Amino acid sequence: MQNIMIVGAGKGGTAILKFLKESEVLNVQVVIDRNLDAPGVLLAQQEGITTGTNWKPFLTDQIDIIIEVTGNEEVFHALRDAKNQKTILIPGSVAFLLSKLLEEKEELIHKQQHVSYQQELIFNSTNDGMMVINSNGIVILFNRRAEEMMGIKKEQVIGKPVDKVIPQTRLPVILKTRRIETNQEMILDNGKKIITTRIPVIEENGNLVGAIAVFKDITEVVNLAEEITDLKEIQTMLQAIIHSSDDAISVVDENGRGILINPAYSRITGLTQEQVIGQPATADISEGESMHMKVLKTRRAVRGVAMRVGPSKREVIVNVAPIIVEGKLKGSVGVIHDMSELKSLSRELSRARQIIRTLEAKYTFEDIIGKSEEMMLAIEQAKLGAKTPATVLLRGESGTGKELFAHAIHNASDRKFNKFIRVNCAAISETLLESELFGYEEGAFSGALRGGKRGLFEEANNGSIFLDEIGELSANTQAKLLRVLQENEIIRVGGTKPININVRVIAATNVNLEKGIAAGSFREDLYYRLNRMPIHIPPLRNRKEEIPELCERLIQKINRDYGRNVEGITQDAMLKLMEYDWPGNVRELENILGRAIIFMNYYESFINVQHVPELKNKKAGDGHSSLQIQVPNTQNRSLADMVEEFESKIIKQALNRFNGNKTVTAKELGLSVRNLYYKLEKYNLEKNSVQ
Repeated sequence: MQNIMIVGAGKGGTAILKFLKESEVLNVQVVIDRNLDAPGVLLAQQEGITTGTNWKPFLTDQIDIIIEVTGNEEVFHALRDAKNQKTILIPGSVAFLLSKLLEEKEELIHKQQHVSYQQELIFNSTNDGMMVINSNGIVILFNRRAEEMMGIKKEQVIGKPVDKVIPQTRLPVILKTRRIETNQEMILDNGKKIITTRIPVIEENGNLVGAIAVFKDITEVVNLAEEITDLKEIQTMLQAIIHSSDDAISVVDENGRGILINPAYSRITGLTQEQVIGQPATADISEGESMHMKVLKTRRAVRGVAMRVGPSKREVIVNVAPIIVEGKLKGSVGVIHDMSELKSLSRELSRARQIIRTLEAKYTFEDIIGKSEEMMLAIEQAKLGAKTPATVLLRGESGTGKELFAHAIHNASDRKFNKFIRVNCAAISETLLESELFGYEEGAFSGALRGGKRGLFEEANNGSIFLDEIGELSANTQAKLLRVLQENEIIRVGGTKPININVRVIAATNVNLEKGIAAGSFREDLYYRLNRMPIHIPPLRNRKEEIPELCERLIQKINRDYGRNVEGITQDAMLKLMEYDWPGNVRELENILGRAIIFMNYYESFINVQHVPELKNKKAGDGHSSLQIQVPNTQNRSLADMVEEFESKIIKQALNRFNGNKTVTAKELGLSVRNLYYKLEKYNLEKNSVQ
């Protein structure tokens, strides 16, 4: 056992003493402090540990470790000079860091205990029974109200398979189907009637976490509605029962006039007894028809009807049942569940998620499928790039997954808790792009907001910005981007004051930037700044062995999007996919699978050959690749003039071949549509092209 001497018994020394007390291999032999009333000295005395004001008498060969917590450099140097060579001296800075970590540990434990207590309190204070199982069907939550309804103790259920302890449950079915079951009636073994809603718990990435059942005891209300014999005689009993309910209850007579409501009804609808009792059943309806009147006409119960009630138009779910005595209709009883607050929270959550999706990276390297040598190399390069602040340039054809890599790089970097901003440079007009990227000052142009506006680079400060289609930037924007990469600062449009920023730039392009440099459309100095860490993402035709795994992942995604349950793809259909070269890469593969699933019958579980549309590879010698261009006369002409003439003829022939379709022409020539329009204007081809 190692003997320890602690020098300094203040806050840090006390924390370390408490920690070392619990160790079986470390023994605190003595605690030293000039102040004998220091907390560490008092604690040591309680524990029977030797204390003192001077460390020198206690510094013997029996001391193995000295922990200096005074923070005084003179004390540290004196201890270092006086100690035995075998004795280890731990400086105050290290001891202080250790003490801080110990304090944080205790604080986190306390917070966790407090949160657990609050959660337990919330679950047990609700009037609804709640039961939660994990993905293996094991019960992980069973609240007090569920114990009361089912007559089963929590200890008998938690940690056990749900179908063993509650055989009649349908939660295992929810795990299999992943479908919600709402407002389902169920009779328990003890005879109680409940309405239950069962919901699968699914993460955003599609992983099934478990399932939850929320149920409400409706035995009293349903029994009264079905078995009442004389409404007037048992009115007092009925009032006592429904007044204790947290759900709104209203009762009308055979003529549809209100005869009874409970306090929860007034709270939810905002209507008093005077406004309801003796009034028509339509008095509380703000939107929709009266379910009381419908039940009185049909003599049949209605359940789960959504409507709005009261002056505030509160959203509710209504269940109404007829009251029949000896075959005669005496009225109806309705139970109203308040849904407005839940829906409001749900809407807020949806809005928050939409906002978060614009500010965060959704994918990680685990979402990238790759086992080919080229793809594994790209993934390894991206992982290395994520650990450095260097600018990353993602290169690859359209649809290969460049944005997926950008998300993963951000999430694997130390900036993952900050913003991730995505910008498609080709999707924003050239006149707006500069102000969007760098922001603008007040009065910079007509229509500018008062006070100016922060640009996307400022929004991404301390985070990452993904610039897709980087080759489409104008010359002026390229110059400003170069300044960002060189000086880590931006200047807003209309401003003069530089603003320092700390942003990690991830760029992507599917065009040949080297050709852009040769043509003068892309700055060479910017290219070298961006190309510091290039990562080439291979096209799908070069990694066809990954198609089966890609199909599996994409089918799961499409199932979630379309609400389908397709299990996979047949071997014949897979062979057909493997023979295709996929010019549109993974994006095209997802499109083909989605189209196949849309046209499948719901009873079909596997994508077969007939579901896959016709896929034809381009032949080497077809008409799409034949260009007959005459080499220009080279006499007394510069290379730039001849290149421009040659380019003009190529574009003109391509336009004529595709009947003036600029989108197809741009795709065939490997240009963006914006770049094609620029060249048409440059070479004065717009007027002569086929419209």
